[in-house]
Amino acid sequence: MKSQPLIATFVIDSSAQEYFNSLRKQHFPPERNYIDAHLTLFHALPNEPWIKADLKELASMQYSFQAKSETIVSLGFGTAFKIVSPELSRIHGKLQQSWYDHLTNQDKQKRNFHITIQNKVEPAVAKELQQILMVNFKPFDLHISGIQLWRYLGGPWEFVTQYDFIQKEPVYQNP
Repeated sequence: MKSQPLIATFVIDSSAQEYFNSLRKQHFPPERNYIDAHLTLFHALPNEPWIKADLKELASMQYSFQAKSETIVSLGFGTAFKIVSPELSRIHGKLQQSWYDHLTNQDKQKRNFHITIQNKVEPAVAKELQQILMVNFKPFDLHISGIQLWRYLGGPWEFVTQYDFIQKEPVYQNP
């Protein structure tokens, strides 16, 4: 029997998490809303010890960082907040290169980072929400502080572990 794949997500600050969860609770079809809002790093990783070891090592050398919720985007049948940061892409690219032969086609693609607050609705419903949200939208920052691993259970996810980034800013000394 093949083991359930792992999903890797970035850890976002609690105020951003609460904001996105609130929107998701309001706008995601309740019968499909099994999980909290999330910022996906990889969708389906092999459930292997080396995945955990690589993430643990990466986190031990990675400072927490800021990302920006830049705009609201259409998913066709849903709505998401586009999240941008050079660090998101750098981390994804590094891991993608290391794990390439073990990734699904979806995870081999370039990531367009986003947090989905609505999905599996009619396009007209999604477009209406996007128009409503854009009226007062202003880009805002969120703090990225680690990576979580989840086990995919065919709908719901089960938390596996969390790898926290270094939380202090680097100290630069004059030569």
